[in-house]
Amino acid sequence: MDTFEQEPSREQKIWQVVAAIPEGSVASYGQVAAMAGLGRQARFVGRALGRLPGGHSIPWHRVIRSNGQIAFGEGTEARQLQTEKLRMEGVEVIKGRVRMKDFQWQP
Repeated sequence: MDTFEQEPSREQKIWQVVAAIPEGSVASYGQVAAMAGLGRQARFVGRALGRLPGGHSIPWHRVIRSNGQIAFGEGTEARQLQTEKLRMEGVEVIKGRVRMKDFQWQP
């Protein structure tokens, strides 16, 4: 009997790319989409990260806007959590921004 491996879903491809972002680095939504083979579907990356299953270990906090800005609104718990996680990994976050020049993942 032949065994067929199922192609990973678009979400799974995104999660695989995000899982590969090393500690102390960030990637943009667009960069993740391109690396997952999804062209310019940056917004889909955000939706896919929002649907991560409970108990996951995917470092979602390493994905930010291409201009270095954290996507969550100012004063929100999500923004505070993402900022804390990035700082714990040595990523400098100033006024909700990361210098992409210094911290962008270069695979």
